Amino acid sequence: MSLEVYYDLFSQPSRAVVLFCKVNGIPFIPKPVTLKKYEPLSGEYGLVNPFRRVPAIQDGDYILTESVAILQYLAERYHCPDHWYPKDIKARGKVQEYMAWQHLNTRMHCVAVFVHEVVLPRSTGIAPDKGKLHEYVESMNTTLTNIEDVFLQDTPYLRGDHISIADLLAVSEVVQVSASGRDITADHPKLAAWIKRVREELNPHYDEVFSPLNRMREMSLKQRKPKL
Repeated sequence: MSLEVYYDLFSQPSRAVVLFCKVNGIPFIPKPVTLKKYEPLSGEYGLVNPFRRVPAIQDGDYILTESVAILQYLAERYHCPDHWYPKDIKARGKVQEYMAWQHLNTRMHCVAVFVHEVVLPRSTGIAPDKGKLHEYVESMNTTLTNIEDVFLQDTPYLRGDHISIADLLAVSEVVQVSASGRDITADHPKLAAWIKRVREELNPHYDEVFSPLNRMREMSLKQRKPKL
């Protein structure tokens, strides 16, 4: 076993990569890199990923440092079931279409809410600016509606009848926002059904990989409860 996976389960794309490996039975050597301890900034990790982000993989002497490329590589390298990254050029094109779109949409807008509602208040002790947060949430909700109306439409998964690597990337980004205790599925019933479907399809590995994020959500919900 030579595949090494560098990750932090609080990282959205890291979860997608680790989850993909576990669901498909791909053997790998786990290499956790703790973001809150600034471990990506170490000289040792810089030799693996000069951009000092997670995830990254090293397969023998071959290194990849971008999650989309990693998932595409693993799907083909380990001959995973075709639905993950279809060989049919039109079906594959649909998966690639979402993965190209998500960078400046799902990822950008969900991250903005997560950072301003969770990361900055925890690191500075200062409550989020309500006006800015409202703008970020509005942009995120537009993106979530687009996921429902454009990508899901009347299909069970983003790109059709079967789950793909696009679903892994998307669910990890969307669910990240729930760390604050926010109900991301409010006013998005189709999205709620999709998240439930993806979770059921990927369990028990889904719950294992998302457990750190779920603990953070539970902590946020407890803090929101009024003291008696």
